[in-house]
Amino acid sequence: MTVATTTAQLKAEHIKPKIGSRILNSKEELLSGELAAQLREELEARGILVFPKINFDDAEQIAFTKTLGEYAPEGPDGGPSKITLDVKENPASAEYLKGSLYWHIDGTRNEVPILASLLSCKVPSPKGTGNTGFSNTYAAYDALSDEDKAYYDDLRVLHGPWASLFYYEPEPSLAKLKIMQGIGEKVLPLVWKHASGRKSLVLGCTCHHVQGVDHLESARIIHGLREWATGSEFTYSHEWSVGDLVIWDNTGTMHRAEAYDPNCGRMMHRTKLEGEEPWAVE
Repeated sequence: MTVATTTAQLKAEHIKPKIGSRILNSKEELLSGELAAQLREELEARGILVFPKINFDDAEQIAFTKTLGEYAPEGPDGGPSKITLDVKENPASAEYLKGSLYWHIDGTRNEVPILASLLSCKVPSPKGTGNTGFSNTYAAYDALSDEDKAYYDDLRVLHGPWASLFYYEPEPSLAKLKIMQGIGEKVLPLVWKHASGRKSLVLGCTCHHVQGVDHLESARIIHGLREWATGSEFTYSHEWSVGDLVIWDNTGTMHRAEAYDPNCGRMMHRTKLEGEEPWAVE
């Protein structure tokens, strides 16, 4: 007897020309794993994928994450982590997550940054607040002039989570600064030359200074490139509805939570994919 086999086809529509795709496949198709290779390809090409009102529960979100690569457990029970600024719901991390309100890439102090994060909306903030913004730093690099690429390609930047502290608390106590500095820091290339041959900018609020240039030029480079990469051409702001899921490529995008009232109940559940490529540190 011959058994008929079917292969699901990805149903995707572009959100903006240089960033984002909306995925319209059913929950069953996504959980089957048949779309994994196509989703991975679309994610690298587009930076972020949006699954409108897919309504994964925690177990389904974990199962879906595992179809795409190696699952990176976060919580003590291996389940999704709660992402909220509400200290009642997230007493251990709410303070640290204040840095998430500014453009950043996750894992800048790690040898191998995570490949991607998957965020699902359980409780949105009031309309007009609490969006998540994304910046395609592959596309931002590609759009630079050849002259600028030649200048930036070999520069290196010191990153540390402690540098982000001054974005939300300009006058921290010495004790808090020492705690943040204890998390660690790392020198990274300003331009990540990926194994695929593509290049992306490594930016964000963890940047402290560019090595080998004076402090004025360093500040102009860091903040000027951030301004460039977060222009409307390269960015997308997602307004959350209950049940939405968004995946972003952490190796070629920046992201940030947009301001919201920490007491409004906004709640996201996050899963991650283990990294597959170390920083291109020479």
